[in-house]
Amino acid sequence: MRLSLSVVISALAAATSALSTTGSRLLVVLDDVADKAAYGQFFGDLAARGFDINYETPRSDKLSLFDLGERRYDHLIFLPTKVKALGPNLTPNLLVDFINARGNILVGLSSTTPTTSSIVSMLAELDISLPAERTGTVVDHFHYDAVSAPETHDVLVLDTPTPNERAGVKPYFALPAAGVLAVPHTAGHVLGNSHLLTPILRAPDTAYSYNPKEQAATVEPDELFAAGRQLALVSALQARNSARVAVAPAEMLQDKWLDATVARAHGGPESKTENKEFARRLSGWAFQEIGVVRVNDVEHRLVGSDEPNPTLYRIKNDVTYSISLSEYSWDKWVPFAVPEQDALQLEFSMLSPFHRLNLAPVGKTADAATYGVQFTTPDQHGIFNFLVNYKRPFLTSIEEKRTVSVRHMAHDEWPRSYVISGAWPWIAGIAATVSGFVAFSALWMYSKPTDTTTATKKTQ
Repeated sequence: MRLSLSVVISALAAATSALSTTGSRLLVVLDDVADKAAYGQFFGDLAARGFDINYETPRSDKLSLFDLGERRYDHLIFLPTKVKALGPNLTPNLLVDFINARGNILVGLSSTTPTTSSIVSMLAELDISLPAERTGTVVDHFHYDAVSAPETHDVLVLDTPTPNERAGVKPYFALPAAGVLAVPHTAGHVLGNSHLLTPILRAPDTAYSYNPKEQAATVEPDELFAAGRQLALVSALQARNSARVAVAPAEMLQDKWLDATVARAHGGPESKTENKEFARRLSGWAFQEIGVVRVNDVEHRLVGSDEPNPTLYRIKNDVTYSISLSEYSWDKWVPFAVPEQDALQLEFSMLSPFHRLNLAPVGKTADAATYGVQFTTPDQHGIFNFLVNYKRPFLTSIEEKRTVSVRHMAHDEWPRSYVISGAWPWIAGIAATVSGFVAFSALWMYSKPTDTTTATKKTQ
């Protein structure tokens, strides 16, 4: 009976465990705990996926991100709050420390509520800029919802992301081509030049961001915060330690917009939004349920040898290299597939690469794919590295390095001169010299000298 009970408990624990690769502890910071009712479907989906959700307000005394130097939570969600700052337990420095500790953050912005200074400062550290007044409304007089915003034009109706928006990138956010997204009351942001930032959804060319309080009557072009494709509506950042930060419109995640009926401006047909699936994929990526790549094994060896991963090679050796990779997809590990128009490459380098080679698929199992290549070590001895440095948007970074020594050839490993065709004339010359010397010596030693004494007597 005890055994059966323990089995049941273990099964329940496994069923309720989070599908995220980084943990299940999720903290939601919102203005009032009662506000979570507006996001019931979104939080219900997170709970069904195994997250242990805690709701706190910035004014809570027990709110703390760290305990004895360790994270108390694995993920954070910030929804709009009316406070100017989040307090001493959620300072920008602590939020950056949370990211440095490999914590993930989802930030929800709204044009109806000014963004707290703590969030503004944290985003500025990540090279994400918000308007100086901490609020701003994105409007578009050509791509608005004719049902909910026929006058204000602040509910945007946009096409869903497509798989071909960017070559060589996994289409995690690609939705049906005919689908639309409703982006209500959003505060746009501008991305800096950091290669860690990736826009997921940009504003149309005809959109712009303005301050409705100070620019209600007229909007001067020179006073705009940003316009057109400068404005990012949904963005992603993946830090060098693979921690993730996503920025999105908060109201886009509310129940009334997850499957709302919208109509494009100027007589467009009504259609259901794809916000629910988009919110699921965005939160899944932010909390590392998708886009996580794992290195299972790395192996290099001499061609024809059974010894794996030797530390010493010789110049001009034929070598094989292989790496096994898996990708986490919601609840299981699957073989990692390199995106189209992209390549997984191996560098065999000392100070600079001597070889940069594309790795080709050489094997696959139920949960892993193996990529490999064969090449010849260069005619240069020294300390070399097998390096796979694969960093792409929306994927955790791969940086696998194996260091080996490459020696020169030993004296008895050089090819014999008689097998080198270029040496044959020299060998023939040596043979001719030796043969001539031997023949001359034999002729000299065995030739009888002339008898000069007899010849002298007869003359006298």
